[in-house]
Amino acid sequence: MTQMQQPSLVTGASAPALLDGCIGEALAAAARRWPDQDALIVRHQDIRWSYAELFDKVEQLAAALIDIGLEPGDRVGVWSQNNSEWVLAQFATAMAGIIQVNINPAYRTHELEHALKKTGCRAIILSPYFRTSSYVDILRELAPEIAASKAGELRSQKLPDLQWAICLGHDVPVGMIAFPDLMASASQHGRERVRAIASTLRPDDSINIQFTSGTTGTPKGAALTHRNILNNGFFVGQGIKLNSSDRLCLPVPLYHCFGMVMANLACITHGACMVQPAEHFDAQLTLDAVAAERCTVLYGVPTMFIAMLDHPSFEQYDLSSLRTGIMAGSPCPPATMRKVMDLMNMKEVTIAYGMTETSPVSFQSSTEDPVELRINTVGRIHPHLEAKVVNNLFETLPVDQTGELVVRGYSVMAGYWGDDAATQEAIRDGWMHTGDLASIDSDGYCQIVGRSKDMVIRGGENIYPAEVESFLHSHPKIRDVQCIGIPDDRFGEELCACVIVQQGEVLNPEEIVSFCKGRISHYKIPRYIEFVESFPLTVTGKVQKFLLRETICRKIGI
Repeated sequence: MTQMQQPSLVTGASAPALLDGCIGEALAAAARRWPDQDALIVRHQDIRWSYAELFDKVEQLAAALIDIGLEPGDRVGVWSQNNSEWVLAQFATAMAGIIQVNINPAYRTHELEHALKKTGCRAIILSPYFRTSSYVDILRELAPEIAASKAGELRSQKLPDLQWAICLGHDVPVGMIAFPDLMASASQHGRERVRAIASTLRPDDSINIQFTSGTTGTPKGAALTHRNILNNGFFVGQGIKLNSSDRLCLPVPLYHCFGMVMANLACITHGACMVQPAEHFDAQLTLDAVAAERCTVLYGVPTMFIAMLDHPSFEQYDLSSLRTGIMAGSPCPPATMRKVMDLMNMKEVTIAYGMTETSPVSFQSSTEDPVELRINTVGRIHPHLEAKVVNNLFETLPVDQTGELVVRGYSVMAGYWGDDAATQEAIRDGWMHTGDLASIDSDGYCQIVGRSKDMVIRGGENIYPAEVESFLHSHPKIRDVQCIGIPDDRFGEELCACVIVQQGEVLNPEEIVSFCKGRISHYKIPRYIEFVESFPLTVTGKVQKFLLRETICRKIGI
């Protein structure tokens, strides 16, 4: 078979073996093996817990949840910014067999109602407020009956399944219970019940529901199992050679897989320390945490790394403790990758690719891969997974050809909660259809070209925005750029580049067009160039291109 005929199918390593247990067991094992080592540092709450302390508090919360009448299989929403309580809730629900529903901190009334009703949450753990949003007021708007209810006795017309509202902090709104009071109420009998429940849990039980990030439209709830996310966290940790002496700085939101799986579950399966620099991403506070805590690992999406590198005090920080980390969530500009490696001392930084529905990571570069491969690809397939590139007839394409990437293996979600039709559309014969356009080379390295829905078809020519974005990032005056398709009567679509200019620089469209001419194909040169101050982002830092497209179309009158 010639190289041109080699199929794009790739299969991951079969060793080490998959973990065949549940999340509560993994935390208990960590507490036995590393009892006195730092497990969790939350700088904005002045919290430092060892693995033994973390396990004890997690079991205490699990017991309290069982004591108030929750049962294995019940759903509990968690709606909060990053903090210690979020971590406790993640592990306590898993330990008790309760399904945690991650609620995006950016959600408002309509979205919260959808998430709680879709999953039938019996309880919600919520922060009283975050930034300018009062979560308490939003919940009261949905369930005004709470003002006349006793804690645990809510009967709401709009949210018929919801009984308990557990509010962080000590100030207890009417009808709710304070999180510290709930913790204090845990009984020894509750702890004994939690230990008994542990023996009944199975790795294939759904334990977490995560709503897709909404970069392309209405979120759906992906149901993930112990086996899905525990193993994915473990293998992500293996990919960066995580060990018990590492300290992982986590500025990304916990509600997303990047935080709760790739960080928290990677840490507990390798004995590393979880470090939260702030309740939400802040470039300076993240740099403070890395320097003060001597963090060895740093996670983030490209926009976060760009913000840290551009911070006016960047050069004052000692980042010599860093060695590795993960950049994921969206394509990484090569120039940013080089700066992270050279200026942040992250010589072993890796790129990870995945989606919520695959728990999330399916491809990851190696700490030993040549720089060019770490810059230009998302690495190779993870252990115990398969992937291939297919056309619209689901025929496997040869290597180096572009098509839709599909993934199969332990990491594929159980399904979309309460949506069999969407599940059957997304998963066919065990293959998860990612919706991403990709190619796989003869050595198994995968290159993501863009979202199939983001692809711009101009007069019959396919334009992959990620390719043009990568090229424009090489312009010295461009800080960041996103390309979108704009409707056009003649060509069907035209490309629009939305540009953020480097601080202190002046740039005009003619200069960008001149920069492109002769260096990229004429049809890839943006027809429209719009200068913006920022991009609409999800809480995880992904650009919401559908919103960006709507804004630009309104601006230019299309």
